[in-house]
This record gives sequence, C-alpha cells and structure tokens, in this order.
Amino acid sequence: MNDRLELNTNSQNETISRDTRAQLLYDAQKKSILISYILWFFFGWLGAHRFYLGKIKTGLLLLALSLITFLFGVITLGFGAFLALIPGIWVLVDAFLIPGMAREANQRLISQM
Repeated sequence: MNDRLELNTNSQNETISRDTRAQLLYDAQKKSILISYILWFFFGWLGAHRFYLGKIKTGLLLLALSLITFLFGVITLGFGAFLALIPGIWVLVDAFLIPGMAREANQRLISQM
C-alpha cells in the first residue's frame, strides 16, 4: 500500500515538474510588448519589432522597402521623401498593431509547448 502511495506521489511530482518546466520555458521565451515598442521606436523603419515578434517575412519586406526608399531618395534628391510615406505609414500603423502581434506570438509559443 505504501508503494502505491509513493508511486502516485511521484507521478504527481512529475506532472507538476513538467508544468513548472513548461511555465519557465514560456516565461523565458514570451514576447514583451514593452520591448516591442522600444524596438519600434528606435528601429521601426528597419522592421526590428516585426523580427522580434516572429513576423520575419513582413519584417524583411519593411526593411527592403525602407532601404529602397532611402537609396532612391538619395539618387533622386527629393522624390524619395515622398516615397518614404509608404514605410512611414506602415510603421505608424504598427504602433497600434504591436499588442495584438505580441499576443499572437505568445499564443504560437503556447501551442508549441
């Protein structure tokens, strides 16, 4: 009878340990809205906040668009300023999308565990 109780107790400890491990992994890998906004503020034109939140394809697209706009602006001496509105508006809209993107990234992380 004592063996059965010990076995049952060990099984519960393993389950608790597994849950605790999953929680620790989630806490270590979860995406922060604050960090996302800091990246957005300083490196938004480069798509850094999108890379951080796991939106690699759109991060690359924003980076390429910003670089092309910058290079075209240097070559044409002015028309690029008009084209800079495109990534500028995108980055501005991202300010409102960051909380949802962070929740989505964290939900993906939970589903992978």
